[in-house]
Amino acid sequence: MKKASILFVFIVTLFIYSCNQGAKKDPNTSADSTSLVKTCYIAVFETDTAHLMTFADTSGKITGDLTMKYGEVQPNSLEKVINVGTIAGEFKGDTLFVDYTHTSGSINKKGFKNPLAFLKVGENLVLGVGQIETHLGRSYFVKNKPIDFEIGRFKFVPVDCEK
Repeated sequence: MKKASILFVFIVTLFIYSCNQGAKKDPNTSADSTSLVKTCYIAVFETDTAHLMTFADTSGKITGDLTMKYGEVQPNSLEKVINVGTIAGEFKGDTLFVDYTHTSGSINKKGFKNPLAFLKVGENLVLGVGQIETHLGRSYFVKNKPIDFEIGRFKFVPVDCEK
């Protein structure tokens, strides 16, 4: 019984000690390495609109929010197609490859995760269209199949970010 009590106290002490150990900060890390550059974009195609807000860190990683609102798919339809979600990825050359995790629909919402590719043309971003395959529940652009940036409906132009 005495050994069990000592063992219990020892385990509790280790647990409390480990909980108090915070993440050690690297003294060589400057404040600039955590700064993010925020850029906002809008795209309009006929009755469809898209809003994109990106945050770029110094390592080249891109995160942000993307909302796509489509006009009426069918006349007088109750449900509008609205995709709302987040992006995460990085530039490879002049192309931004991201995973878009979003919900789709306004009434019957469903969750999805799809790859997207944006071509940077000057200050603008053009959403590309490519063939996608799914393997083990994850979607990818098909290798050796080009992404077409000419037929994409959304061409994003930079705008001032709302405060």
